[in-house]
Amino acid sequence: MSVLPPLSPAAVVPVAAAPATGPAPSQADLLAFVRRAATDAALIASLPLDPEGRTWVRLTGPGGSEAWLIGWPPGSGTGWHDHADSVGAFVTASGELRENALAARLPTDGWKTLELSDGVDRTRRLAPGQGRGFGRHHVHEVLNESPARHAVSVHAYYPPLPRIRRYSRTGQVLRLEQVERPEDWS
Repeated sequence: MSVLPPLSPAAVVPVAAAPATGPAPSQADLLAFVRRAATDAALIASLPLDPEGRTWVRLTGPGGSEAWLIGWPPGSGTGWHDHADSVGAFVTASGELRENALAARLPTDGWKTLELSDGVDRTRRLAPGQGRGFGRHHVHEVLNESPARHAVSVHAYYPPLPRIRRYSRTGQVLRLEQVERPEDWS
């Protein structure tokens, strides 16, 4: 299974959302938004799919959140990462995704290598319409394990991603490899 680098965004597509002037969106608000967007057949069909790498378009999320429609070619994945101080949600719109996650709160800073306890691994298979919300510092990887079919999903984060920490994993050892900031994604 290869972890492919993301491609440039295809376009910015607005999706009806609550104005940014109200309270910050909750994890439940983000999950409701991604569920609603994942049922928009025209939106899902508008995403250009690339057989070689992930594609995405930025969406207008609720309450100033950051939202994305993401296409996953067969065999692609994110690698282990977290979304730092953002809460988030994602739902599969088509195809099937697998999420591997850690059911443990990791220290946020000051470490490079951790040995994980037994029993912290969680795996979810997410068919169309299935997804989940998650809290701050949620460590996971998302994979399209299909050998032949693209998957498409909708994601939202609040506050907009301040950074992403990327990890490598060998057995029970998790190693911090890189910290990315929004300016790194331009």
